[in-house]
Amino acid sequence: MFRRAFWFTAGAAAGVWATNKVHRQLKKLTPESLAAQAADKAVEAGHRLKEFALDVKAGMSQREDELNDALGLQQDPDRPDNVTALPGPRRMRAIQNDAHRKTTHRPNFSHINRNEDH
Repeated sequence: MFRRAFWFTAGAAAGVWATNKVHRQLKKLTPESLAAQAADKAVEAGHRLKEFALDVKAGMSQREDELNDALGLQQDPDRPDNVTALPGPRRMRAIQNDAHRKTTHRPNFSHINRNEDH
């Protein structure tokens, strides 16, 4: 008699547990629940993407500083914060070379359409 009562109770408990588990899964599959899950995943992905972009920006800034140090470039106080300038003599040579390039004649090939098939 006690055996039957034990197995009856165990079976009823297993049935209640299984029914609750199935109902929870069905609630997760409703359109509203799926939309909320998708929105949460999209927000989470956006946060991860923003963190990645900030990490890339920080790495770029660090690498730019390393390259500026290696090339001997320094900040020019007359320019905005993120613009670097060549040191004195190198800067003057660069300006003179740029002025020389502007005065030399270069042929104008603007009439040639590079996208044409020949």
